[in-house]
Amino acid sequence: MFDQMIGYVRKLTEAGVALLALGIVLQVIFGKAVPFVGGDIVGNLTGIVATLGAQGLVGLAAVGVIYAVFSRA
Repeated sequence: MFDQMIGYVRKLTEAGVALLALGIVLQVIFGKAVPFVGGDIVGNLTGIVATLGAQGLVGLAAVGVIYAVFSRA
C-alpha cells in the first residue's frame, strides 16, 4: 500500500516537472504573453535562484537537498 502511494507521488512529481519544463519552453518561445501558462515561470525561477544565491551556505545546502530529492530514482 505504502509503495503504491510512493509510486503515485513519484508519477505526480514527474508530471509536475514535465509541465514546468513545458511552461519554461513556451515562455521562452512566446514571451510572457502565454495565455494558458498563468504566470511568469522564468521570472519566478530567476527569483528563486537569486534568493538562494544570496543566502550563501544555506542556499547551497537547499540546492543540494532539492537536487537530492529530484535525482532519487
